[in-house]
Amino acid sequence: MTGREPAGPAPFPMDQDSFFMKRKVVDIHPHIISPDIVRYPRAPLFGKPSAWSLERPASLERLIAEMDVAGVAKAAIVHASTCYGYDNRYVADAVAQYPRRFTGVFSVDMQAADAPARIRYWAGRKLTGLRLFTAGSTIEGQAPGLGDPASFPAWDCAAELGLPVCVQMRMAGIAQLRGLLARYPRLPIVIDHFLAMPQGDGPPYDSARELFALAGHDNVHLKLTPAVVARARQGGADPESFFRLAFSAFGAQRVAWGSNFPASAGSLAQILADSEAALAWARSEELDWVFHRTAGQLYPALRDDYDRKELA
Repeated sequence: MTGREPAGPAPFPMDQDSFFMKRKVVDIHPHIISPDIVRYPRAPLFGKPSAWSLERPASLERLIAEMDVAGVAKAAIVHASTCYGYDNRYVADAVAQYPRRFTGVFSVDMQAADAPARIRYWAGRKLTGLRLFTAGSTIEGQAPGLGDPASFPAWDCAAELGLPVCVQMRMAGIAQLRGLLARYPRLPIVIDHFLAMPQGDGPPYDSARELFALAGHDNVHLKLTPAVVARARQGGADPESFFRLAFSAFGAQRVAWGSNFPASAGSLAQILADSEAALAWARSEELDWVFHRTAGQLYPALRDDYDRKELA
């Protein structure tokens, strides 16, 4: 990026009056990949790049264009660990260029001796969330170290700064997560992709029992992404019965939508429409929480004056 606004898409929808006649939508899980590999060299976490970062990378300018078409007002851009490791500069530069539309979620090596200093550095760059990537397509199973005491200084720093922490993990890490929840009962923690729990057994979804048990921790939030929607349509599952159960356990106030664009295939508009279809049964107030109000609670930088009045 040059610091100049791109010549293509506008940094914010041009017709804001008609834009906000629809339900406001805020995305808390898009990614961006720069085409400039000199300025932003690639060094994927664990040494293996994700397939999506190679096959369908999306630049900041592409994300803005997709958001404008889809009607997505703002976003918390999630740093792409499987492309850049712990180098969060591209997300930080994006937020600096468009601070009214974006905030950022960064990653650090939580067990490193300098982790607290790195957290403070990226928070100083106006990134307002932290993410741990401990499971995913480039990791075999659950990576160790989620609840390692060596990471406690980093967690302490996040708690001191009030940074919500996203955790991408699998069921194998649930014991470590419980330990962290006991240690940090007031720090907002966001579970990416609903723990990737299988849902094919259908109601009453015994396979997701451990996930719903986390609802007893008031600081736990769930991130509703395309992968969760897809699993809710497999086997004996269906979106209405599964998400009704999730809303009953956590409340829509602790569920937030994330597109996972472009890691999830399809345009941002298609991803949003599919998620809206899966929640077509929900009450309007519940949809408001999922699609923007919970995001504003987690990331106050994404609020505008309208949000502040709603959440007062």
